[in-house]
Amino acid sequence: MPASRLPTRAALVAAVTVLVAANLLDNRWARSWILLTAVVASAALVALLFCAGGDWSELGLGRNTLADGARWAVALIGIVAAVYLCGALLPVTRGLFADQRTNALSGAEIAFKALVAVPVGTVLLEEIAFRGVLFALLRRLHTATTAAVLSSVLFGLWHILPSLNLNKDKPTLGSLFGQSVAGAVLVDIGAVLFTAVAGCLLCWLRDRSGSLLAPMALHWAVNALGYAVGFLLRQG
Repeated sequence: MPASRLPTRAALVAAVTVLVAANLLDNRWARSWILLTAVVASAALVALLFCAGGDWSELGLGRNTLADGARWAVALIGIVAAVYLCGALLPVTRGLFADQRTNALSGAEIAFKALVAVPVGTVLLEEIAFRGVLFALLRRLHTATTAAVLSSVLFGLWHILPSLNLNKDKPTLGSLFGQSVAGAVLVDIGAVLFTAVAGCLLCWLRDRSGSLLAPMALHWAVNALGYAVGFLLRQG
């Protein structure tokens, strides 16, 4: 190994440190800087992978897999759109789209969330981090399955701070678990577990398609189309 190459374990520690700092910036210290934080943190993570001897293919953005990744992306966006359409049409699931965080937003603000805030502030950083850099580094040390699980556990923990008020933001969750501290803790634990499981699915997509575009597309569709459908239901 060349003397100048950063060891894989050191790169892992540095990547987790970058993510801890980004999480605190996004949820405690500088919430209005979320887009800048996402871009800077993503660039830092990619730089760490490259310093550890990685390349675009290991990240999941190699030229030879972009076409397959794009095909997966289109299919996944279509599937999510179809599922959301069914959910919006059925009275039993329609309430799941209600979210206090977006109820007062205008159409332009929802469009900004769907087309800028979600793809840059959420999808770019989280997919580069958990299905790109961390997954790639962990695969050097473990099997693909173990790498996916470890990356997904970290993905779940990443959601501790942003999920603290979900029982208040989501009326359906609030009615199920209440507005108490205990209810908030239960919902937060559930969010961490749910996102960890979702992380495993996203890692599988990354591994199966060979491209980071597949989990990026699914991640964007779930978040952005959810905002769009919720807004359209409010207008109806």
